[in-house]
Amino acid sequence: MSTQMMRQEVTLCLRQHGHDVIRAGEIGEDRADDASILATVCRQGRLLITLDEHFGDWVVLPLSRHPGVIRLKVHPPTPASVEQVLIPFLDRHRQEEFANMLVILSPKRGRWICTCP
Repeated sequence: MSTQMMRQEVTLCLRQHGHDVIRAGEIGEDRADDASILATVCRQGRLLITLDEHFGDWVVLPLSRHPGVIRLKVHPPTPASVEQVLIPFLDRHRQEEFANMLVILSPKRGRWICTCP
């Protein structure tokens, strides 16, 4: 999986829980636009986890075939609040379940949206 807009502490915590994760900044994409980041995760077959609201807006960034996107809606987006929502959710699901899905994940629910026509 790949994280965008996440603090290093979240990445380290995900790794400690056994997740193969990289931050966009670790591969030189910390300033890349959303389309470029999405293209990279598609090439690498990685799930994208982001706080970026644009990944839930098809006018800004249309999604079609991809390994999966989780758009976190956690306020405030502190490492502790992100980890509290994200880690149990990831532990309950397999990578394959996310293919072509946009998941809008908040502390109270996960909304799964199929992005393929």
